Formats: sequence, structure tokens, C-alpha cells
Amino acid sequence: MLRWKKWLPFTTGDPVIKRIRRTHSAIFKTKVAFESLKEDRTIAELSSEYKIHPNQITKWKKYFQEHMADIFTIGYGKDENDTVISSLYEEIGRLKVELDYLKKRV
Repeated sequence: MLRWKKWLPFTTGDPVIKRIRRTHSAIFKTKVAFESLKEDRTIAELSSEYKIHPNQITKWKKYFQEHMADIFTIGYGKDENDTVISSLYEEIGRLKVELDYLKKRV
């Protein structure tokens, strides 16, 4: 049987080796994206160091840039409970003023 490329195995008898898809943690993706944002090294250098395709690093970098503001909005500032609590305190204050007004009139 003819091989049309040198690196392809023969179809008869040769086992085909499948590459296992790697999954990376969020911490690793952030580390690589942050390193690419620093621009100390090129994306090619980073891809050879971390054994990741340069397109993948570019995607992570772009995603990191787009969602960088979310880091400071999620978990920071007021959440739903704080807004509910502040509205309840406002209502308590209003009711106290009404009660004091009605006590004076009677």
C-alpha cells in the first residue's frame, strides 16, 4: 500500500495513535494570558514554553482582555442583599417619621 505522506502510518497492521485532548485549568489559562499581555516574550516563545498552539494563546488573551473588568465587578461593591437592606432601612426611617408625626398630633 502506498503512503502519500511520510508521517502517516500504513493502514494495515499499524496502530493509529490518537492524541488525547488536554483540558487546562482556569488558573493556567489566566497565567498564560497574563504572560502574553506583559509582552516580555513573543507568543511563539510562550507557545513553545507551555506547549500550546499560538492561536489558543491569542484566544485566551483576547478573552482575558474583554472580561478583565468583570474581575472587579463580581464580588465587589454592593450585591442584592445590600440593596434590599438599604431599602428596608429607608422604609424604617420613613415609618419612624410618620409615627413621630402621628404621636405629636394626638
